[in-house]
Amino acid sequence: MIDETVFKDKKAVYYTLGCKLNFSETATIERTLQEVGIRTARRGEKADICIVNSCAVTQEAEKKCRQAIHKLVRQHPGAFVVITGCYAQLSPEKLSMESGVDVVLGIDRKGSILEHIGNLEKRTGGGEWFAQPSKDVRNFVHSCSRGDRTRYFLKVQDGCDYFCTYCTIPFARGRSRNPKVEELVAQAQKAAAEGGKEIVITGVNIGDFGKSTGESFLSLVKALDGVEGISRYRISSIEPNLITDEIIDYMAQSRSFMPHLHIPLQAGSDEVLKLMHRRYDTAFFAEKIAKVRRALPDAFIGVDVIVGTRGESEELFEKAYEFIKGLDISQLHVFSYSERPGTQALKIAGAVSPAEKHCRSRRLIELSEEKRIAFYERYIGREAVVLFEKPKACMPIGGFTSNYIRVETENNPVFVNRLVRVRLGGFTADRQALTVAEIIEQ
Repeated sequence: MIDETVFKDKKAVYYTLGCKLNFSETATIERTLQEVGIRTARRGEKADICIVNSCAVTQEAEKKCRQAIHKLVRQHPGAFVVITGCYAQLSPEKLSMESGVDVVLGIDRKGSILEHIGNLEKRTGGGEWFAQPSKDVRNFVHSCSRGDRTRYFLKVQDGCDYFCTYCTIPFARGRSRNPKVEELVAQAQKAAAEGGKEIVITGVNIGDFGKSTGESFLSLVKALDGVEGISRYRISSIEPNLITDEIIDYMAQSRSFMPHLHIPLQAGSDEVLKLMHRRYDTAFFAEKIAKVRRALPDAFIGVDVIVGTRGESEELFEKAYEFIKGLDISQLHVFSYSERPGTQALKIAGAVSPAEKHCRSRRLIELSEEKRIAFYERYIGREAVVLFEKPKACMPIGGFTSNYIRVETENNPVFVNRLVRVRLGGFTADRQALTVAEIIEQ
C-alpha cells in the first residue's frame, strides 16, 4: 500500500536520454507522480526526487547517463535518485553502485516507480536494483502522454525480435509485445477528450504490432483512424519490410494519417545489410520508397542510416552514398556505429576508425540538408495546414504541415494547438523552417 501523504509538497526532476519512446514514457512517469501530489520542480528549485530514463544504444548514451546522474546528485543533494530505461535493464547492478543512486529499475518495472520509492529515505551502502532477464519480460507498460508538447505520443508496441548484429535493443527492451487494439483506441479517445489533435505512434518495432494479440498494424491504423477529435496521426518509424503496400494504400485515402513516414535503411549496400542481418536488400528498399512516392507524392520520408559499421569499407560506403543520393527522400537521420558488448557485430572484421566515421557522417548530413531544403522549396508559395505548438518564451511560434514541413511565424498564443491554413513563405534565416506568407483561415 502506497502512503501518498509521504509525497505531499515533494518535487521531482526528470532527465531523459534516447528515443521518442523514452520521452513519452518519461512524460507518463511524470504524470503518475503528479497524480499523487509530486509536482515537477521549477528551474532553480531543489528536488526531492530525481528520475533518469536512460538509453544504451551507444557508448556515448551510457556515458551521458552517468554524467547526468553525477550532475543531478550535485544539484539536488539528498534527493531520492531513480534510474530506469535501457541502460538500467542492461547494467542494473553497475548503475546501482553509482554514488547517490537509490533504485535502479529494469524495463519491466518502468511503470511501477511509485512502488519502489517508499518513504523517500536514501539507501546506504549502494542502491537496490530490480530487473529480470529481458527474455522473460512479458508485461506491456502503457504510455500515452504529451508532456510539455502539443502532440501526444502513443506507445503501441515494445521490444524487438529482430536481433540485428549491431543492436542491443532486444536485450534492453525484451521480445516484441503489444496491447489490444481496443486499449489503444481508448487511449486515443482520452487524448482527444483532453484536447489533443495529433498523435505520434511510437514503439520499438511498431510494424510488428499484433504478435501478442493476433491482430495487425493495419487493423490498428484503421481503428485509430476512426477516433473522433484526433485530426492527425504520424507513424514514428516502421521497418521497410513491415510497411506493407496495404498500409501505404490505406494511408493514401485515410482521414487522419499524415503523408509522413520514417523508414530505417541503416546501410546503403547489400553487403553491409547482410552483415547487419537486416531483412531486405537495397532493391527492395528502393522499390518501397518508390511505392510510397506513387501513393503519397507529397510525403515527407525520413530515413535512418548508420555509418562506420564493421565491414563497411571505403568502397562500400561510396556505393551506399550513391544509392542514398538517388533515393527520393526528404531527410536522413545519421548515426555513427558504436560497438556494443554482447552484439554479434563484434565478430565482424574491418573496424572503421573514429575519424573516418566522422567524415562519412558529415558527408551524409550534408546530403540530408540538400534533400530537406529541396523538399521544402517545392512547397514555397503553396497552401498548407499547420498545427502550431506551444512555443518557448520569447521565441517564434512554430508547427508542422501535414507532410512535416517546419513552419514558423510571429508568436501568437491564439494559434497554440490549432490547425491554421496558411500560405507558405520563404526560408527562415537559419533555413530550418519556412515562414508564413499569409494566414488564410484560422
